[in-house]
Amino acid sequence: MTTRRTPGAAPKGPRALAIAGLPVPLELRESARTRRMTLRVDAGRGLVQVVVPAGMAEAEVHRFILRHDGWLRARLEQLPPRLPFVDGAAVPVLGRDHVIRHLPDLRGGTRREDGVLLVGGRPEHVERRVHDHLIAEARRELAERARAKATHIGKRVAAVTVRDTRSRWGSCASSGRLSFSWRLILTPEAVLDYVVAHEVAHLVEMNHSARFWAVCATLTAEVKGPRAWLKANGARLLRYG
Repeated sequence: MTTRRTPGAAPKGPRALAIAGLPVPLELRESARTRRMTLRVDAGRGLVQVVVPAGMAEAEVHRFILRHDGWLRARLEQLPPRLPFVDGAAVPVLGRDHVIRHLPDLRGGTRREDGVLLVGGRPEHVERRVHDHLIAEARRELAERARAKATHIGKRVAAVTVRDTRSRWGSCASSGRLSFSWRLILTPEAVLDYVVAHEVAHLVEMNHSARFWAVCATLTAEVKGPRAWLKANGARLLRYG
């Protein structure tokens, strides 16, 4: 494929690109390292990302996207729908569905009871309250498991943070700081446990060598099943909230 670009151009920051008829937003990213244009559907953010060589003429980008219009629309049709945290919606918590029930006069914070997520306050605050509750639950569950697993192998966790990461479920820094996606609280317990074990194992081996996987296997009951589950269901998790 022939492309036109400005020689030696420095990459610009990500920006919106308007394409008539596309049902979702499009984000244009320039890269000094790529030599060809690529399209990717970002399920978590609900947009299409196109990565192009730095300095690429925008008219050429438009033509590239239009040439792949059929492929793009087919991929968009396969996206799972957004799943908002609203009254009556079902939200999985550690693999068990909980139905959101809004009770305006409920005292105290959001809580789980027998397969129900009870939420008080004004209707317009339900989504935020559920979101905050799930993040708090994720932070507690992930921190407890991470520290217990680290103790099991004679290591120490410096800190555990919870974020809304979209490209990875967890990470481990050489300083011993672990970071996880709060959306792991939406997965079955075995999946969450595996991701925690994976990152704690990096406290021993900062790689994916045979020794790393051996350490990981001592920290969780199953590895292959949870990995396959995340590959099959990860995009859906990113549509909650």
